[in-house]
Amino acid sequence: MSPLQLLTHPGPRSEARFTALPCHAQPVELRLAAGMSFEKAVVQGFAEAGFTAGYLRLSGAPCARLSYVIPAPAPGDGRAAWYSKTHVLDTAVISEAGLHLGMKQGAPFLHCHGLWSGPDGAQRMGHLLAPDSELAQEMTVQGWGITGAALAVTPDPETGFDLFAPVVQGSSAGDGLPALLCTLRPNEDPHALLAEAGAPLGRARIEGIGSLVHTSFEASQLESYATEVLLRAGRLTGDSVILNAASVGFDGAPMAGVLRPHGNRICITAEVLLIGDQTRGPLGDSAP
Repeated sequence: MSPLQLLTHPGPRSEARFTALPCHAQPVELRLAAGMSFEKAVVQGFAEAGFTAGYLRLSGAPCARLSYVIPAPAPGDGRAAWYSKTHVLDTAVISEAGLHLGMKQGAPFLHCHGLWSGPDGAQRMGHLLAPDSELAQEMTVQGWGITGAALAVTPDPETGFDLFAPVVQGSSAGDGLPALLCTLRPNEDPHALLAEAGAPLGRARIEGIGSLVHTSFEASQLESYATEVLLRAGRLTGDSVILNAASVGFDGAPMAGVLRPHGNRICITAEVLLIGDQTRGPLGDSAP
């Protein structure tokens, strides 16, 4: 196997290579309304459940409009990657997506990666532009409400981007399962960092989104030095980390599979929720 590619970023390397804040994650079932932006529908749904931070899993979501971008080559200003032009589907179905609700300058802010198809049925993937997208009908979705920590958009000198970073929000004690809200730094091994970050939990479900350099699966590789990733399933058991993911690169064609252990490096960031097992035994399937 060829050496892993590392990317050059414009700013000084941050000393801490991950951040993990303790929190609690409570299973929630939210009503998302149609007739408004997808962003407003999600914020309203979480607010009705009593949360200002959380993570959602979406599936089978019909959209009256879906706007998104995919990774694009570096823009020439020192940053390692960029975004494509905006793609718009007048009608679409989100087959699978993961979404973080956090905040930016004190206001709610969403970050969503997912898989979807338009009228032609072709599968696409990318970064959903939630303010410019809209559900076609009201629907119920499942996810996690988070207390004790939240993701907040913060300038990141290393990458030159404004990125989600975990911040303390209220007390980490509360209802729900013990959890960790984490972000991972560029050029690092996600399997190694998640094992280190999740050590206080021992066993955990792993949810989240992020970006990788040339996403490497156990049986194939996506050749694009910047890719966007959705974790479809993830488990931490001691030092063992298993990540099943979907990924998309410059050509817009998604690939999916189990990520090769220690065979990937973070491109820009990863935003991950680790949800511990309260009994420290094997995780079941009752969680959303």
